[in-house]
Amino acid sequence: MPGVLRGETDRLPHRPDLMLACRSKIVWPAFMNSLITAPPLSGNVLGSVGDNFVIAEWRDGGGSFDPPRLIAPLHVHRSDDEAWYILEGVLRVRRGGEVVEVRAGSGVLVPRGTPHTYWNPNPQPARYLLVMTPNIYQLIQGIHALTERSPAAIRALFERHDSSLVDG
Repeated sequence: MPGVLRGETDRLPHRPDLMLACRSKIVWPAFMNSLITAPPLSGNVLGSVGDNFVIAEWRDGGGSFDPPRLIAPLHVHRSDDEAWYILEGVLRVRRGGEVVEVRAGSGVLVPRGTPHTYWNPNPQPARYLLVMTPNIYQLIQGIHALTERSPAAIRALFERHDSSLVDG
């Protein structure tokens, strides 16, 4: 049967150049002997503008109910989907005409073309993964790099990333 170890010198058919079977024990190629441990994502980003998607782990220190302290202004991405996965705490996501409460272990997707914003409704911190396209990641980097934060400058930045701010 293909892929099953049978004897002392059988080769694995799927990659005979990399592994040999010796007495039902796999002998790993040399490059498999050095283990690299991935660092925690905490506060960092996995992916880049050259990849198909970017995952960032972010934290919000806590907010209030009335009025909510928005983490992002109400906006829409015309060409990009965006998703959140909550690691700790709670976020609320306004997605179109509904508000979704997303608790630890849950996620929410906002499809392209849907006006949205989000906030932490509790005074306790929230940690979450934001899954986005490189275009959205570049938009967020641009927001953080803005030296002039006038409404006109922010609107222009959103437009350069095929997105727009939404009133109300």
